[in-house]
Amino acid sequence: MAPKVEAKPKCKISASRKLSLKILLLARATEELEAEKAAREEAKVQYLGEKLPPLQLTGLNGDDLQKICRQIHEKIEMVDEERYDCEAKVLKNNRDIHQLNLKVQDLGGKFKKPALRKVRVSADEMMRALFGSKNKGSMDLRSNLKSVKKEDIKQEKELTLEVGDWRKNVEAMSGMKGRKKMFDA
Repeated sequence: MAPKVEAKPKCKISASRKLSLKILLLARATEELEAEKAAREEAKVQYLGEKLPPLQLTGLNGDDLQKICRQIHEKIEMVDEERYDCEAKVLKNNRDIHQLNLKVQDLGGKFKKPALRKVRVSADEMMRALFGSKNKGSMDLRSNLKSVKKEDIKQEKELTLEVGDWRKNVEAMSGMKGRKKMFDA
């Protein structure tokens, strides 16, 4: 016989106690979120204080102001270059990740192409499929083929028998009536 499995006893915490614990957990989570935001803001202010010291513009003439503007402009250019490089790296990494995901999907399961069936379609059905119902007359493709009569075949065979070997009948076929011998001599 299988031993009986006893049901677990219900939790002995009352509903009001559960609610109070839930409220305490939510309060603690909101405090931690606020502390995290404050820490981020403080780190941001500290970083900007290191990278950008406060400007002392009082009592400066035009040349000094232009020099400060050039320095600020150079810093802006450097930051833009770094930002562009980081964006290019991110785009390249995203492209690589996409390609690797495609490779993983390809390796996961190959798609088998189904074997195609041979389908016989008559010329009329093909014309209907191509041109729709516009083409009402049936089109017999064999009627357009060139017809060869048996008489023509017999005449061609007789001509080939008469000519025979062309090397033997060079003088007869040349139409010079024996003048070739004059040139050879």
